[in-house]
Amino acid sequence: MSALRFSDTISAALADGILVVTIDNAPVNAISADVRSGLMAALEHAEKEGAVAGIVLTGAGNNFIGGADIKEFGKPLVPPHLPDVISRIESSPKPVVAAINGAALGGGLEVALACHRRLAAPTAKLGLPEVKLGIVPGAGGTQRLPRLTGIAAAIDMIANGRIVSAAEALKLGIVDGVTKGELIAEAIADAKMTNAVSLRRTGSLTVPPEATDAIDKAASDASRKARGQRAPSEAVRLVRLAATVSLSEGLAEERRTFIALRDSEEAAALRHVFFAERAAGKVEGLETVAPRKIETIGIVGTGLMGSGIAVSALNGGYRVIGVEQSAEVAEKGRERITALLDKAVQSGRLDAAGREDRLGRLTVTADMQQLVQADLIIEAVFDDLTVKTELFQCLDSIVRAEAILATNTSYLDPDVVAAATQRPERVVGLHFFSPANIMRLLEVVNCKQTAPDVLATAIALAKRLGKLPIVSGVTEGFIGNRIFSAYRREAEYMVEDGASPQEIDAALEAYGFPMGPFAVFDMAGLEIAWARRKRQAATRDPAERYVVIADRLCEAGRFGQKTGRGWYAYPDGKRTDDPEVTAMIEAARAEKAIVPKSFTPEEIVSRLLKAMVDEGEALLSEGIAARASDIDLVMINGYGFPASKGGPMFAAGRR
Repeated sequence: MSALRFSDTISAALADGILVVTIDNAPVNAISADVRSGLMAALEHAEKEGAVAGIVLTGAGNNFIGGADIKEFGKPLVPPHLPDVISRIESSPKPVVAAINGAALGGGLEVALACHRRLAAPTAKLGLPEVKLGIVPGAGGTQRLPRLTGIAAAIDMIANGRIVSAAEALKLGIVDGVTKGELIAEAIADAKMTNAVSLRRTGSLTVPPEATDAIDKAASDASRKARGQRAPSEAVRLVRLAATVSLSEGLAEERRTFIALRDSEEAAALRHVFFAERAAGKVEGLETVAPRKIETIGIVGTGLMGSGIAVSALNGGYRVIGVEQSAEVAEKGRERITALLDKAVQSGRLDAAGREDRLGRLTVTADMQQLVQADLIIEAVFDDLTVKTELFQCLDSIVRAEAILATNTSYLDPDVVAAATQRPERVVGLHFFSPANIMRLLEVVNCKQTAPDVLATAIALAKRLGKLPIVSGVTEGFIGNRIFSAYRREAEYMVEDGASPQEIDAALEAYGFPMGPFAVFDMAGLEIAWARRKRQAATRDPAERYVVIADRLCEAGRFGQKTGRGWYAYPDGKRTDDPEVTAMIEAARAEKAIVPKSFTPEEIVSRLLKAMVDEGEALLSEGIAARASDIDLVMINGYGFPASKGGPMFAAGRR
């Protein structure tokens, strides 16, 4: 095999008359300007060189092509442009076979779609996730994919940004085969067998016919999930277009739409979120600190939160020791964890072998001494300072000196818990969001005396669990709950001032939240916040504005959905307005002689956004949050703030 180089990132070697072209642009083989120009040069060489009978296109390492180069985001594009490279691949007079060795995402899949044949390794992942950045595929994805899969399947993938496995890609018709042996050898053999006279050019295919109702269902499902975002609906429109116009017309409309969306507010917000996630979990001074090795995780408490944390840890490959107060409660905890794994099997997220593997790494016991085996212990017990402090003092005498102790408190001061132990430097906060096996956000709380390697270990653990770690300093409620408390307070002020809970919820849902604040309060239960307000009553500033309506709802036994009555009534489980609540609100206003005024949806959103931003600015000035973008990620991933608006701090900067 003679080696050739066409650019810094594109090399090739001739093997048995087939030019094997390798993209090597670490870490994900993104399609940079150098990759694009190198591919053009390789295609030109292959066309001219008589000794080359065909081309195999593959990626170095674990990726085929991971998508666009993020270094080029927001900058003018340098030629050759990707659509031109793709057109050149598709029109090649010699067979081009994609050997998809790993992720083929975004422009990477668009490149593969232009090849005449596609073979995938069993571990390959394929998708067009551009809608997650507020754009649509811009190099033929919306026009070529439906020619292989049909309209409904293409809508499902593109409008939802869904990534599929190699096996599903084969079933959908995206790839021609999933290899059992050596991918490159099979791709070379495939290229040699492909007849250059009758090459299957994806763009020349007609979209396969299918039932209209299947297409309509895929479109309405995508529209429902989009919650007002523009890119998914444009993706649906473009995919439908593939069946009615020529390839050139479809490509021109796709490119026009791609450019318009690329310059939109939605795309700017989602790009902000993308870069914010890359920065999340980075702490100044920790760059050279190595995390400790964690193999076994202890979890004290296997209720709703503890069992969710246990499943997360099992999914992360750890051995788990759950501890309960008695053998009977321990057995219930094991049943709860098993039920969560069973649910994952039923939904297809886990196979039977994976379930057995996880259960094989799980112990649930009433013997606290078993925690001597654990490298890190997470408490998930009742959120009471005395309970947690006594537990940590007990753990101090059992666990190894080098074991890390993590508290999962939502509101309590972890510095107080740490100070009660012999080694406060090994204590860190890990605030999981419920359900812990599903929710991606994890606030990592850097306590006053947390050792740097303990903090580094907590961040590394979060990433291995597939979580998004956001580091917070110590303050009541950390980043998320402190801002959420300000949001709740402002929403209640507005009700007292004249807005109805329904108007506030409708305004926030129209803005892009999945649920308005009062619907969320009812879903979470009103009694937790009530208990907290009662705890704080003695220290509350009497001059501070206080709204009694939520307290009166609780005094009337209206704790939300679980009791069938809260800010709303829930006959047959459906949320409905309740005249009783309206009367309570009117009575509270009358007591303070408040003349109710009306609010527009814009005023409601603006006032709630300002409450979040003011609290966010305070968190930044106090050093609790390191970056405004961290606050945005917490609110998006923990509290339903619409990602398409970029988070409260970003949105406020754009207004």
